[in-house]
Formats: sequence, structure tokens, C-alpha cells
Amino acid sequence: MKTSTTIKLPRELKTRIARVAKKIGRTPHAFMLDALERQTDREERLEEFVTEALASDRALEAGGEVYAAADVHAWLERLARGESPARPKPWRG
Repeated sequence: MKTSTTIKLPRELKTRIARVAKKIGRTPHAFMLDALERQTDREERLEEFVTEALASDRALEAGGEVYAAADVHAWLERLARGESPARPKPWRG
């Protein structure tokens, strides 16, 4: 279901949007919808990232596994080369 809303734009921004939208062959409306969708997606992903990071921090504080960065990087490099290396061992946890 579509709904409508009103947005008051500064004249300069409205002019810029119209110019860019025309240049890329879109309507200003479609351009703004796309921009709003992308920004909303970005903010939702950021929120998920922060939630996951905080949960990881809590897990570490509770004694979760910790790996040495050098070991993880070496493991990832071997994976990228198509090898099947053993997973690194945690140095704590």
C-alpha cells in the first residue's frame, strides 16, 4: 500500500535533485525514493552491526573465544588461495 507525505525542501536542494535526476533519466520523485530507500537500508544495517558488535563484546567479556589477528589473517589468506587450512586455535576461551 502506498501512502503520500509532504516534504519541504530548500529551493537549492530541490533544484539540485531535479538536475541530477534529469541527467540520469529519472524523475525527481523516483530519485528521492531511491535515496530514502538507500539511507533507510544503511541505517538499518548500521543498527544491526551495532547490535551484533555489542553482543560480541558481551560474549568476550563472558569468556568467549578470542583469536590472534595474525592467525586469523594467515588462515584467511590460505582460504583465499584455495587451500583447506585448519581453523586457528583460540588463545583465550
